[in-house]
Amino acid sequence: MSTSSQSPADRLQTDRPHSARVWNYLLGGKDNYSVDHQMGDMILKAFPDFAAIARLQRAFLARAVRFLTAEAGIRQFLDIGTGLPTADNTHEVAQRVAPDSRIVYVDNDPLVLTHARALLTSTPEGACAYIDADVRDADAILAEAAKTLDFSRPVGLTMLGIMGQLPDEDDPWALVDRLVAALPSGSYLALSDGTDTSDSLNQAVASYNANSASSYHLRSPERIADFFHGLDLVEPGVVRTSAWRPDPDQSPADTLQGHAVSGVGLKV
Repeated sequence: MSTSSQSPADRLQTDRPHSARVWNYLLGGKDNYSVDHQMGDMILKAFPDFAAIARLQRAFLARAVRFLTAEAGIRQFLDIGTGLPTADNTHEVAQRVAPDSRIVYVDNDPLVLTHARALLTSTPEGACAYIDADVRDADAILAEAAKTLDFSRPVGLTMLGIMGQLPDEDDPWALVDRLVAALPSGSYLALSDGTDTSDSLNQAVASYNANSASSYHLRSPERIADFFHGLDLVEPGVVRTSAWRPDPDQSPADTLQGHAVSGVGLKV
C-alpha cells in the first residue's frame, strides 16, 4: 500500500546518498549506488566503528524479535523504518519461532519499495504486508496496518534507527506516544538509535547530513530512553546495543561503548 502520490521511480534519487542505501552498504549489501558507497566510505574514514554499529543494530533486531515471539508470545509486528532486506528480516525471525506471525513493514524509501516482494514472502500460516508511508504519518500507518494486524491483540512495534531520522522540532517523542497509544496492553516497543557520545561520530554524521538527501540526529542515551516513558522496561533496560540480552556466543568485548543504545518496553 502506497500513501505517496509519486511512483517509486519518480522518487528514486541516485545523485544523492539515501540513508537506507548507505546503511545497506555498511552492512555489506548490494542494493546501493556509487554515491552511497562514497558516503559510506566517508563515514567510515571519520568513524571506523560505524559499520559495526550497523551490524550490532541488526543483531539487536533479531534478538528482540526472538524475545518477543519466544518469551513474550507476540504474534504481530509493526516494523517502522524497515530498510532494505538483509538476512534475518523481522518476519523471518518471527515466523521461524511462530509461523503464524503477522508482520507489517513501513518505509518510504523508494528503493525499499522496489524490494517489497522480498519482504512479503510469508509462511502460509502468517502474513506480511508493506506500507509505503512517512513515519510522521502515524494515523495513515495505523489505518493501513489494521488491515493486516488485529489491534485488539498485543503488537510488537519495532523502530530501529528511525527516530534519529527526525529532528527535535518534529517532536519524535510525541510520535512514538501516538503509535504506542494505539496499541493494546501487552504490546511492546523495541527501539534503537545512535548516541552523541563520540566527537568523531558526531563529525561523521554532520558530514553525512551536509551531503545526503536525508539527515540523522544523534541524541544522548537519556533522551533516547525518554522514548520509553510510561512503559515497563524489559531487563536490562536501555543499554549499549551489544549489551541487550547478548547471545551466548557473542564476544564480551564491546569497544563501541555507548555510541548506540537499545531497549524494549512493555505497555501494561
